[in-house]
Amino acid sequence: MTSPQSLPLFPLHSALLPGAALSLRVFEARYLDLVRECGRKGSSFGVCLILEGEEVGTPATPAAWGVEALVEDFDVGADGVLVLRLRGGRRFRVLATRVRDNGLVVGDVQWCEADSDDELQPEHALLGVLLERILEQAGGEFAGAGPAQLDQASWVGWRLAELLPLQEQQRLALLQEDDPQQRLELMLSWIPEFDVPPEEDL
Repeated sequence: MTSPQSLPLFPLHSALLPGAALSLRVFEARYLDLVRECGRKGSSFGVCLILEGEEVGTPATPAAWGVEALVEDFDVGADGVLVLRLRGGRRFRVLATRVRDNGLVVGDVQWCEADSDDELQPEHALLGVLLERILEQAGGEFAGAGPAQLDQASWVGWRLAELLPLQEQQRLALLQEDDPQQRLELMLSWIPEFDVPPEEDL
């Protein structure tokens, strides 16, 4: 277990997931300061789901679990607002928070262990097939995923969590689970909530 680390937080109404891409508009002074600080130090920040409050104005209450945000690219929109393209990195648990004078929430975080590279278990094979079909239909950056990725429990779990119409609280529940197989069990239990074809039709 690593020692706690100070990490600036960007609370949002949507959860960032490991490996997932997120486009983020940045216009408040506290977050522009955050981006400059990260650029200067070569550091990252964390994204947490908002439990109470809003994305702008008074500092919101973040969930106790989040994901490291890595800046892949940035641009300035037609309206002059900075737009970041982020990629989800490591999961973390927030042990305590404090608010800087400029309203930025900073957390003392504990980094979670990296996921194992366990293969899909037979009882989760349907989820691998479901993801493959979704990627075939939706396209996107993961459309060319091969057998090595589609048979990895962690990768399949996070991509399904990204692509299925889950509630944000469900994604938060997945972020709190360390075992990739248990994440798949959770999603398997949620499948009846969606209009998913039966296994023989997949």
